[in-house]
Amino acid sequence: MATREIAGKTIEFDDDGYMKNPQDWSKEVCEVLAAEQGIGLTDEHWKVINFARDEFNKTQESPTLRRITKSGVISTKDLYAFFPNGPAGKIAKLAGLHKPTGCI
Repeated sequence: MATREIAGKTIEFDDDGYMKNPQDWSKEVCEVLAAEQGIGLTDEHWKVINFARDEFNKTQESPTLRRITKSGVISTKDLYAFFPNGPAGKIAKLAGLHKPTGCI
């Protein structure tokens, strides 16, 4: 487990790099995390991140890759283009959520 100072907040992360407390998330924190991964956030990125946070608020679960693609928010092809190398996990990390079920 690691604790980091990001955007003026002290945030705790688990051993896989997911935020322990989703309430610590902010857009500023997300922007820092995205920049660290080489992702420049566009409106399309924010649609997916906001969808993931809304789903979490409804279900208390991070949305799976299948749930995100079935939502109609983004196509599977675009999802992999915008969030390469493990999109569901990357989205959960940027959205300040726990590791999605079934995510390796």
